[in-house]
Amino acid sequence: MPHLRPLLATLALLAAGSAIAASPPLLEPGQLIADASLPKPRLDAQILAARRYATFWDSGDPALAHQALAESFTDRTLPAGRPQGIEGPLKASAMMKAAIPDLHCRIEQMLVTGDRVVLHLRFSGRFTGPFLGHQGAGQAVDFIATDIYRIADGRITDNWHIEDNLSLLRQLGVVSN
Repeated sequence: MPHLRPLLATLALLAAGSAIAASPPLLEPGQLIADASLPKPRLDAQILAARRYATFWDSGDPALAHQALAESFTDRTLPAGRPQGIEGPLKASAMMKAAIPDLHCRIEQMLVTGDRVVLHLRFSGRFTGPFLGHQGAGQAVDFIATDIYRIADGRITDNWHIEDNLSLLRQLGVVSN
């Protein structure tokens, strides 16, 4: 079977290339403020993890969450009912994408210092799907979030986050003004 090795190697490269090509381009921060004393490889790894995770929220691509989050990922501000670990963001993203299929995320600001990255995010889209017993009618949604990540070995190990849920729930019609 040695004559099959070149064919198998070529097929493996094609498959890897297709997987890479299928990944969405990573979001760029509108403003990046970085601690100049951080070693460049560490700085780059922290920025990459944060960009992957933000792009996960933009695209819903679970592969990006798995690339960004450590196996031991802990949500330090875990919402009620959300599972801990990587499963939590995967379920939350799926729920949001079902309600707002064109949900987009922008990185307004990224601050990098020590082992922390802080992101100020803006989410927007149109509510056309179901959410907590409400059906969207195409209304615009626009809300912000701030995340603080602890990063080790190029992966997010911890996340503290706060979203402007009141604005979101008002826009979705779940709570009244």
